[in-house]
Amino acid sequence: MTTAENASTQGLVSGSVRRSFSAAFLGAALVLAGCATGPNANPKDPLEPLNRSVYQFNDAVDRTVLKPVAETYVDAVPSPVRTGVSNFFGNLRDAWSAVNALLQGRPAEAGENMMRFSVNTFLGFGGLLDIASEAGIPRTTLDFGTTLGRWGVPSGPYLVLPLLGSSSLRDATGLVADNRGDILSQNVDHIPSRNSLYTLRIVDTRANLLRAGSLLEEASLDKYSFTRDAYLQRRQYLSGREAPEERFDKD
Repeated sequence: MTTAENASTQGLVSGSVRRSFSAAFLGAALVLAGCATGPNANPKDPLEPLNRSVYQFNDAVDRTVLKPVAETYVDAVPSPVRTGVSNFFGNLRDAWSAVNALLQGRPAEAGENMMRFSVNTFLGFGGLLDIASEAGIPRTTLDFGTTLGRWGVPSGPYLVLPLLGSSSLRDATGLVADNRGDILSQNVDHIPSRNSLYTLRIVDTRANLLRAGSLLEEASLDKYSFTRDAYLQRRQYLSGREAPEERFDKD
């Protein structure tokens, strides 16, 4: 997904493109770090001027393409069908979460996520029904960025990636492993089908955020700062560590 037009028709960032795109952006961010920092920079966000520019670009793409498509999807598709779609993609995430829970030395969460995946896959018609939640099996969503954080890798500076949104140096690096653990990218060989599933996943994700986005729009907030702070707090919580404050504005 390289342009707004492609986002509306294909709605995907393929594994190889995503890895290359993230690597290129990380390189550019590091090169620009010296000119983007300043005495008033947030210590966790030394690239704030650059990040805000990318945020504005992402917001424009969202307002022009993603949000209208998501609203049309909500209006046109019955709620039970949309719930099934969300359950399906959530079930795929549970499998990768189980792997990361094992890597993090969290056997309870690994067992719960794997149990969720097994129950919903075999009894929930491939994950369309979330029987595991009805049975009281909790979900812990994890990725490789949280795994790195669990083992003490600092988050590094906050980043806003083009089209991908909020991230950090650590989490952007973890996208490479996350792509390898993505069931769609690794197991769906038919490219048109895979691209269609990518598109549906993006639309489903954006549709689930419509209400939260509306509340944020109505509040008198700096949307960029709110999004950044919420992301950093959530990622710290998911990594399971209360890390000391990191500063990136020092020589």
